This record gives sequence, structure tokens and C-alpha cells, in this order.
Amino acid sequence: MAERKVRVRFAPSPTGALHIGGVRTALYNYLFAKKHGGDLLLRIEDTDSQRFVPGAEDYIIESFKWLGIKFDEGVGIGGDHAPYRQSERRDIYKKYVQQLLDAGYAYMAFDTPAELEEKHKEIPNFQYDAHTRMSGINSLTLSKEEVEKRVANGEKYVVRIKVQPDEDIEVDDLIRGKVVINSNVLDDKVLYKAADELPTYHLANIVDDHLMEITHVIRGEEWLPSAPLHVLLYRCFGWADTMPKFAHLPLLLKPEGNGKLSKRDGDRLGFPVFPLQWKDPKTGDMSSGYRESGYFPEATINFLALLGWNPGIDREIFSMSELIDLFSLERVSKAGARFDFEKCKWFNKEYMMMKSDDEITKLFAPILEEKGHACDYDKLKYIVSLVRNRVSFVNDIWNEVNYMFEAPTEYDEKSVKKRWKPESSTQIPELMQVLEGLDFANVEENEKTVLAWIESKGYNLGGVMNAFRVAVVGAARGPQMFDIINILGKEETYARVKRALEVLK
Repeated sequence: MAERKVRVRFAPSPTGALHIGGVRTALYNYLFAKKHGGDLLLRIEDTDSQRFVPGAEDYIIESFKWLGIKFDEGVGIGGDHAPYRQSERRDIYKKYVQQLLDAGYAYMAFDTPAELEEKHKEIPNFQYDAHTRMSGINSLTLSKEEVEKRVANGEKYVVRIKVQPDEDIEVDDLIRGKVVINSNVLDDKVLYKAADELPTYHLANIVDDHLMEITHVIRGEEWLPSAPLHVLLYRCFGWADTMPKFAHLPLLLKPEGNGKLSKRDGDRLGFPVFPLQWKDPKTGDMSSGYRESGYFPEATINFLALLGWNPGIDREIFSMSELIDLFSLERVSKAGARFDFEKCKWFNKEYMMMKSDDEITKLFAPILEEKGHACDYDKLKYIVSLVRNRVSFVNDIWNEVNYMFEAPTEYDEKSVKKRWKPESSTQIPELMQVLEGLDFANVEENEKTVLAWIESKGYNLGGVMNAFRVAVVGAARGPQMFDIINILGKEETYARVKRALEVLK
């Protein structure tokens, strides 16, 4: 049989914001597809109508646009295997449900939730399986006429797979190797619910993967327990020869302690777990996102790529094209990957340092405008160039430069105590007399002149300049003072010093 073109899919459910772990899964699918010249599909698995959240699908699509992960087929794109929303494929699934029923691989079950609850009370660790199904109310225990009568009367039922007992099921996983699970641990999973005429994840997933010609299923470790059931379904349909290869990715673990990464960890430690900001439509709660927190999409991608995958070379910064060239499932770890959010900040700073002053200035300009300030572009670029290496995020530049746009109204107590000496009240006015005759735009000449004056007076260099900084900035922070007064200009600098002398005397 000719080798099939690689086709993978990312199939999220629109039940809320997209978790960063889901983003990593989509990224690995993307890298694998591109590495092998294949296609990546976006399929929306919205068969669970009870958990559907309005706006979640649009959020998912917008997240991937920001991240730069492009799909070849799917929701919002189209393709030969449309529709790509499972809720729009009801009639397709019904055909395959009937096929399983006709072949005896599945059966109808009419047990109500209350009746099943009673079973759980009566039997410890009850599950609907080969050992208990004959005590249930289903098409295996009812006559054909009774089943038809119940269906005709509109009685609600589910369709369950009929799992044969004591059978070893092998799953060949590209990351974990051969996994063998005995069918006795499996229950007769529900495949279809007549109440809303929709299949469950298990059936829809298999049918869609087959019809959409998926060759590899790369998904999170949490889906590994479902793999044996999916193998069984492929056999039931007679599709074993075209069954995709499975690869179950390691979990993303909490930054500290045990367990997988959750939104609570982000809330507790102050980092996002969603790619974009998300407002819960039910509660109105707002959750932070990587985009709004100031992370670059390429930095986020680089960080996530290395959470569970080792490129095999001694470096950490990779472009998307480099990640594609290097990626292989063989180098994906079996063990969970600890989520180090401080490392993510480090990646962002590295990418920030690689950007030009122009790029950073264009990103910062809207932030400055939001603060109510306008600035000549060349001047703003100069300001950005002075402080950009001090921060990890463009958003944080404002905290480094706010005094350049807003004169201090108070003075940092620690800075004043340490930097403003008794002699400062006489030395600073003298310094201002020296600066009076200078062109503030000539940074180098100003520095040379002032340093010569300080030396001639026998003053302490640090004492004079640190006090000058407190007077102009309001605290012991910022770049070189001659750059600062160049930006502020003579009039503003003198006004600030005058006020500081009045307040700090």
C-alpha cells in the first residue's frame, strides 16, 4: 500500500478558553505536519451541548492567528472534508451508529440516570460492562419488539459499545511504545445519545479521523486511557488498516508540587495559562492571556516547543522554521514537563533584545497614547533605546520612562535618605548654573563639562549626580542623567530641580 500523506488534526471543544497545554498540543501537530510535508486540520468537537460556551470557538481561532499556527483545512478555512464542526455532522454519525448496531458491536441501553445511580449504590465500583450489562435495561435483555416500542414511544436511550471481556488490546504509541490494556478494565462506553441526536467524543472522533484521512493522532497524555477503546472501534468498523498512529504527549506539570498545570496555578503565582485574555460569559470573571500580558507570540511558541521535547542541540532560541526542521516525536519525553513561567519571561526578553528599536517603538507607541501622552517618533525611539534592555515586556517600558512624561509629585523616601545629602541644597543650584550655558542636546559635551566642574570643585561625583537624579526623576532610577535632561529639555529640567529644592530642603 502506498504511503499516505501525513494528515494530523487539532480538535478542541468550545467549552471555554483554550488552555496553554492545548496550544502545545496544536503546536506539536503543526511542527509534525510541516516537517513531513503534511496537512493540519482544525476540527471543532462540539458534541457535548451541555458544556458549549458561546464565543469559545472564535477565541480558539483568534488564538492561533496570534500565535502564527496556520491550519490547512478546517473550521474557518474549508476543505474537501467539510463540515468540520461535529454538530453539523449528525447525519454522518447516525449511519455509523446503525452500522455498529447491525453488526452486533453495539447495543441500545434505556437505563435512566436514577437507575444507574442505584446500581452504583448496590455494586462497589460499578461499571456498565460485560459482567453487568445483562442486568441492565437494554437491547440485549429486551425483546426486539420491546426495543422498537420504546423507541417509537420516544423513550430516551444511549448506544453503548459491546466490549468483549478478557481481551488484551495493544496500542502502539510513538512516544510510549507498546501499551497493553486488558478489556476487563474497560466499560461499555456510551457512543451516541438519542436525546440530542449526537455522538459522544469516542465515536465522533473515530469516524471523523477515518473520513478525514488522519494518519497520526498527536494528543495529550490524558487521552491515553481512551486509546484501547478507539483501537476497538477501528476494528469494529473494519478500518484497522487505515488506523492512525497514536502519540500521547506528556503532561504540563505545575511549577511547584505535583499534578498538572491548572488555571488556579496561574492565578496563585501570577502568570497566564491562556493564550489570550478570556472573559467567562457566565461569571464575568476575567483571566489574563499571554498576548495581553505582553508576550511575543514567537517567544511563547519557542518556550512551549521545549516543554517536553528536546531538539538535541545545545541552544534554546529557535525560529518556527528551525523548530519544524528539528522536530521529531522520537525526542518527545514520556515524563511530564514542569511549567517554568520565569523561563517564559526569559524567552520574551531574549526575543525583545532581538527586535530593532523601530519594532519596539511601534509596539510601545499605542501604550504611551493610552496613558494620555503624545511624543515625536524619533524622540520616542531614542527614549525606548535607552531603557529597552532593562525590561522583559514592551508593556513594562512605561514604568521605566513615566517620569519623562510626568514630573514627580513626590520623592522616593529611600532614595532621598540615601542620595540627598545636606550639601545637595548648595551643590545642585551650582550645577544648574553650569548647565545654564550648555546645549542639553549635546549629551557628550555636557557630560565632559559637568565632570570637569565637579573635579575642579573637589565634590564627590556620585554625591552630585545622585542628588541631581533624585531632583529630576524623583527616585534613584533611570538611564544616564545627560540623556534624561536631553529628553526633558532645559525648561522642564529647571522646573523640576526648583521644585525639588523647595520640597527637599
